[in-house]
Amino acid sequence: MTSTTLARKPVRWGRVALHVGCLAALLVMLYPLAWLLATSLKPADEVIASLDLLPSHLEWSNYKTALDGVNDVSIWRLLGNSLLIAGGAVAGNVISCSLAAYAFARLRFRFRGPLFAFMIATIMLPHHAVLIPQYIIFNQLGLVNTYWPLILPKFLATEAFFVFLIVQFMRGLPRELEEAARIDGCGPFRSFFQVVLPLTRPALITTAIFTFIWTWNDFFTQLIYLFDPDKFTLTLALRSFVDASSTSAFGPMFALSVIALLPIVLFFLAFQRFLVEGMASSGVKG
Repeated sequence: MTSTTLARKPVRWGRVALHVGCLAALLVMLYPLAWLLATSLKPADEVIASLDLLPSHLEWSNYKTALDGVNDVSIWRLLGNSLLIAGGAVAGNVISCSLAAYAFARLRFRFRGPLFAFMIATIMLPHHAVLIPQYIIFNQLGLVNTYWPLILPKFLATEAFFVFLIVQFMRGLPRELEEAARIDGCGPFRSFFQVVLPLTRPALITTAIFTFIWTWNDFFTQLIYLFDPDKFTLTLALRSFVDASSTSAFGPMFALSVIALLPIVLFFLAFQRFLVEGMASSGVKG
């Protein structure tokens, strides 16, 4: 076979069409982000009136106004409040859901099957159905207008989705490791912390990523429990920014939206390597 024949390989139009379709889908998914970035730099009269993606000139004062804060609360205070709530939620879900998952996946106790089925059934329960009873409980405990209603339930394994996720991962781990640890004198807690928990890292990182994103973007629950502007998060500050003046300041609001988006992107970039490694190794567990 000559070099000329090798050079004339047929064009695989199916592969070309696949790549073009993927690029088109990527542009569609990235357009809202590009629109957000462009709108955050638009003058006030172009945010609503103009349909152009690019602004006529860059209005950097939108970011200056956003960095000044909302309702006399600095943006650093808002950022700290958001990080406190999201960090507490991540710690609570990782600790409590992993313990509950270990009990359902590895331990033998009475009514384990019905209790696990009841827990799975709570996934279908709407969040708004339990919001009023939870509010009444926290109000009677004097915890309304504090961060506890947003963090404390996470330490009680109330997120059945993450419990189910970790249970399914633990069921794929070889039991011989725990049996060997039990022969060496390890009890259930020691086996959990020293044997099972390190192997469950991919599922725990997945839980942490989704918990952080969902908690950071949560608006309704934070609106119900937090009243004082000093306790507001960046999510609540976005809505307050519109009400801070007689005319809606959409430019600074979109600038604050970009700032609020950065921690989510950084958090995902920091842990995506572990997430990919977990997905790649989950198919080769013994």
